[in-house]
Amino acid sequence: MATASEIQVDDDFAELAEKKAWHQVAIDLVRKQPLAAGGFAIVVMMVLMAIFAEFLTFFPPEDNDLEHMLEAPNDVYILGADQFGRDLLTRIVFGARTALFVGFTCAIVGATCGMVLGVASAYFGGTFDLIVQRLVDVIMAFPLIILALAVVATLGPGTVNVIIAITIPFIPQCARVVRSNALAIREIPYVDAARALGFSDARIILRHMAPNVMAPFLIMLTSFLGQAILLEASLSYLGMGVQEPTPAWGLMLQGGAEEFAESAPWVAIWPGVAISLAVFGFNLFGDGVRDTLDPKLRSR
Repeated sequence: MATASEIQVDDDFAELAEKKAWHQVAIDLVRKQPLAAGGFAIVVMMVLMAIFAEFLTFFPPEDNDLEHMLEAPNDVYILGADQFGRDLLTRIVFGARTALFVGFTCAIVGATCGMVLGVASAYFGGTFDLIVQRLVDVIMAFPLIILALAVVATLGPGTVNVIIAITIPFIPQCARVVRSNALAIREIPYVDAARALGFSDARIILRHMAPNVMAPFLIMLTSFLGQAILLEASLSYLGMGVQEPTPAWGLMLQGGAEEFAESAPWVAIWPGVAISLAVFGFNLFGDGVRDTLDPKLRSR
């Protein structure tokens, strides 16, 4: 019989082997998908910056200091100050919260509603599928920014209305992709078996079909993140998105992109860099998820 010390040693070796395995897995993923790993690092950096914004900055994001308007980058204002004397670094760090909140909310809600709608359309078929797909065609006929502008113009500016305006175009995109996968799943025998057992349509859709379309769902979800951040910045830049004094990257561009392009270029440069880096990181991460989950790309 093994002693307590021997059991403890075996447990330690097992734990060490498990940690080594996870470490090796991480290294392999970085080697196979270096761009996706870089995108994931940018995403993690953004999330940490948004969570610990209060500890990374030295100024309140909404306080004006008229004595330091358009202050050039220096030891105090690392990235400079805007036309109201607000620290640009603080505004950019807190602006990550707005970008991530809008991005994740729109992507999750839009992709989830699209998944449920796409699976239901494939499951019921017939007239319901025909009506849903024609509505999808109508919505997808409009460019994203045009449809979002129309919704915001109807509902008015504001964070909640921006989320609604960005989410609506995402739903048919995800529904179209998920439906094409759900059509094949509908013909699998276990769906007929679930019907024969008397399960409700809602249970078959949510419990038996939806989990089998998670790969395209995750691909669409990650691709929506970068689009949502870019759309939010575009709407805010046009004055129809997030309103002052809430820190938002697009709103920062609106106040300094044209008027101070020559006298204080840092007012527009740093928000533009933040938007570009965020969208770039999410797109790289989304491409990596697609390459990992798509069987055709994985086989290549």
